[in-house]
Amino acid sequence: MRKRATVVPLLALLGLVLPTPAAAQPTNTVVSGQARFQVLSPTLVRSEYAGDRRFENAPTYNVVNRTGFPRTPYLTRVEDGWLIITTSALTLRYRVDSGPFRADNLELTTNGTTASPWRRVVCATGQLCEAEDQQREGMLVAREHPGHTGAGFVAGFSYANNGITATVRAAAPGKHRIAVKYANGRGGDGRHENRTLSLSVDGRFSRQITLPATADWRDWKPAEAEVDLPAGEHRVSLTKNLTDSGNVNVDSLALLGLGQPYPATPDRALDDCRFGTTCEAENGALTGAAAIADEHAGHTGTGFVAELVGGTKLSQRVSGVPAAGTYTVNLRYANGVGGDGRHEPRTVLLNGQAITLPTTANWATWATTAARIPLPAGTSDLAVTCPDTGCHVNLDTIGVDATQQHLALGGYRRSLDGYTGNSGAPQLYPGLLYRDGWYLLDDTGSAYANGTPRPDRGAQPYQDGYVFGYGQDHKAALGDLARLTGGPNLLPRWAYGVWYSEYIDRTAADYRDRILPAFRQHGVPLDVLVVDTDFKAHNTWNGWRVDTNKFPDPQGFLDWVHGEGLHSTLNIHPSIQGTDPDFPRAQATAKGKLAKGQGCTDCYVFDWGDPDQLRAYIELHQKMPTDFWWLDWCCDGSGSSLRGVTPDSWINEQYAKLGGFAFSRGFGSLQAGGYSGSGPLPTGPWAEKRTTLHFTGDTSSTWGALKATIGYTSAEGVSTGMSAISHDIGGHNDTTGLRGSETYLDNGQLRYTTKLPDDLYARWVQLGAFQPITRLHSNHGDRLPWQYGPAAQASATKFLNLRERLVPYLYTLAEQASRTGVPVVRPAFIDHPGSPEAYSTVDTQFLLGPDVLVAPITTPGDTGETRVWFPPGQWTDYFTGRVYQGNTWATVSAGWDTMPVFLRAGGMLVERTNNVTNDVQNPTDALTVHVTAGATGEFTLYEDKGRTRITQHKGVITVQQSKVSKRDWTVVVHNADGSSRVVRAPGVRQLAVIDIR
Repeated sequence: MRKRATVVPLLALLGLVLPTPAAAQPTNTVVSGQARFQVLSPTLVRSEYAGDRRFENAPTYNVVNRTGFPRTPYLTRVEDGWLIITTSALTLRYRVDSGPFRADNLELTTNGTTASPWRRVVCATGQLCEAEDQQREGMLVAREHPGHTGAGFVAGFSYANNGITATVRAAAPGKHRIAVKYANGRGGDGRHENRTLSLSVDGRFSRQITLPATADWRDWKPAEAEVDLPAGEHRVSLTKNLTDSGNVNVDSLALLGLGQPYPATPDRALDDCRFGTTCEAENGALTGAAAIADEHAGHTGTGFVAELVGGTKLSQRVSGVPAAGTYTVNLRYANGVGGDGRHEPRTVLLNGQAITLPTTANWATWATTAARIPLPAGTSDLAVTCPDTGCHVNLDTIGVDATQQHLALGGYRRSLDGYTGNSGAPQLYPGLLYRDGWYLLDDTGSAYANGTPRPDRGAQPYQDGYVFGYGQDHKAALGDLARLTGGPNLLPRWAYGVWYSEYIDRTAADYRDRILPAFRQHGVPLDVLVVDTDFKAHNTWNGWRVDTNKFPDPQGFLDWVHGEGLHSTLNIHPSIQGTDPDFPRAQATAKGKLAKGQGCTDCYVFDWGDPDQLRAYIELHQKMPTDFWWLDWCCDGSGSSLRGVTPDSWINEQYAKLGGFAFSRGFGSLQAGGYSGSGPLPTGPWAEKRTTLHFTGDTSSTWGALKATIGYTSAEGVSTGMSAISHDIGGHNDTTGLRGSETYLDNGQLRYTTKLPDDLYARWVQLGAFQPITRLHSNHGDRLPWQYGPAAQASATKFLNLRERLVPYLYTLAEQASRTGVPVVRPAFIDHPGSPEAYSTVDTQFLLGPDVLVAPITTPGDTGETRVWFPPGQWTDYFTGRVYQGNTWATVSAGWDTMPVFLRAGGMLVERTNNVTNDVQNPTDALTVHVTAGATGEFTLYEDKGRTRITQHKGVITVQQSKVSKRDWTVVVHNADGSSRVVRAPGVRQLAVIDIR
């Protein structure tokens, strides 16, 4: 027995020393102790850690599908104590039996980049636990009040179940103090008083703690509670429960021994900076006057360390150094005009070694410099110190034997409300795509798919995340995301036509007798009629009945809309006045739980996470007939207390059940801070695209806002997978004061609408014609072609008709997006990832599908020009016929009657042959295909009744139609010399062969 007992451990030891041969696996799952990995595709691996070994298989609110992926070949082995999983695109390494995922024990390699996807901050006794580093529920990080430490503070605690959860480690058992650093000024409810939150440890022992009022929001004070803890890791949660008042800001917390002081900034709890990776400066430990900021564009991560000055020090704990030696350390920095007024090379000390940082053009221009630094094997500190004389630089990343930067490609916001376009592009929040080709979708906090929160696991650690390792294959990443979280919603075909919307008081008679006849008279198409908020009775903002003085027969109005081949939507603001005639029933249905809102007078708001309040809210819509709803949620206090589901995502899903899709803002929550809560919450970006047409909010009518729209649409699309994005075409808020063509009453005063300059109007409509949704909108401003001068009117009429003709093509691209995850409007790098120019032109041009290049003109004047980069291939100007070779640049000019739009050789652009008034009442019985002479290509037109495959090969166009009785086809052939010719094939049934030679 002794011999046998001795041999078994010896064999086990040999198994750890000797590499396990790599072996193909019969399933997609690899389990290593408390860690589980599921290989879903060559570029996507689920990484799950369960301290209690209870792995999750149910779909979550984010991740609705893990089983619909095709079988992926992969190899796995154990070598030197590491579990290694390899696919054709990535390698994932996890140190066996090393606990929860963190920087030093899980590593991804893809396309030459090494990264540590998971960052896990554990706060030991006496360490500073920055609130922004912790798991957050329904809350954003803010930084507008001074005096906080780290990158900011967690703002609000204004809604039930808002909270943060930190992982702490007690070194020894016994009594401890949990201390919280907070500010409690005058809240959104107008009160300045003691507030309460609930504190729990490991999901138990919940107790209410009182946070006394502080002088103002800049006055940070500690509060604490005593707890008795065993040694080891614990989860400490600070939450607003139903009985708590909340309305405080929290900067940090700490687990302290009895008598131990609150930790200072240098004692911040950190995760490692892994050798071979590039690490964010803002995740290090700071001493001195430097702060973390994010106002300059082009940084990686969530921000940068701003303007290091004399005596400032930034430390990173480097782990995994393979052997003692000298290694290259790369600093990414900006060096503009410093606070000392000088713009010159600066010096920093890197582990005591002087490093010169040359100037950069400004603070938004980033450069990289390298130094050779001795490092011991294993783990040690790497410190960047500013000499006492000052160095005045911003530091973005530290790459330890690594050069790749984790630079976001694209980004998104909940809204663009208030954006003026006068100070650069809007600040965006990173999503799926990065230049170095990897991303972690952390799904740990997501509820189950039905909105039920996942069970609490007490002190046991749990992590659930999806590691994307796509390299430069951006389409693979978007495809993985679509399969995993659901593809972007395919809207009804009429939604891709022309929308008319205006915030101005209208009546049924206005639409019937004046507005729609003017569309018809002037030859302008219309598909969707948007009725803004003033249609409501009792209160034009948040009333819940149609004002019958304006709309005498609400159902009759909708019937008239349908009879004209249109669809309509009504604007909703989610609150109700206490004096509203529908309030008593709503409060009764909600079982008395509707509470007064903070941002409105005598109004009540809804917690959509409560079934009774949700039922009351939905019932209020029943007396207002419409096709779908526009949830214009910006300034009311309704939301959702569901854990693991953002309020936008949850209510948008309910609206989609009512009308097929939600027309709404998305990704976050008003309660999360800031005007319209522009920042993201974890469960928003991935769930939102399944239900939502994203209304981006109230921008200003400026050339800058117009220009920013170009890059924003594709940026949001590739960062979230959202394809249906709707801007206010023309901008919402007037900036010119130019008198418009209509009058209206404002508090009894007669006022005129405003209008845009003719050139700005014409160019904005041109851009709108090639956006996912074309919705003319304004705040009491003219947006209709006949309200402008002859040239602008002709231009807008031409491009709105072109938009209507393109509806069959756009509907096909939208259907492709719903299957592939690649949005209708996308930057060129999606289709041309190997071309540097594709990344540098994201703000000036975009692709509409893979075959149409659009480069809008965004400068004033009768003629404008723009610099265009042509991707590989040959490109033909849609309007002029001029041919451009790929991989070249050209300056293209255009008057108001044209714009720079180009068709790729081999691509096919399908449009209606004739102008029509709307899509619904006009069958596609005559279509035109634009092709390039001598090219080869194919295109499959998607229609609800079937698909039509069109191919071009050796001068022959073949059309194969399904479920089409008869259709007239026209082929426009664009020749290499800029000329074109037309070939017609009338009366085609199922199959046609058209000779275009």
